[in-house]
Amino acid sequence: MANHKSALKRIRSNEAKHLRNKYQHKTTRNAIKKLKALESKKEAEEMVPGVVAMIDKLAKKNIIHDNKASNLKSQLAHHVAAL
Repeated sequence: MANHKSALKRIRSNEAKHLRNKYQHKTTRNAIKKLKALESKKEAEEMVPGVVAMIDKLAKKNIIHDNKASNLKSQLAHHVAAL
């Protein structure tokens, strides 16, 4: 167990950040799944900028790696183009 006040605070703040990151990551994954499930090209094209922005935010905050963000965006672009 932590012996210092600052270490206890760090444990609390890390838990809060972990929960926030987990929520944002899960929300983004759900948005990606929803986009991939769409059949209409028009709806998919409207949804792409929002999902890409979510992916970029995750990469910026180091929740996911930059290369993973690039790969996800590329997959989405290919998927929408193929519709």
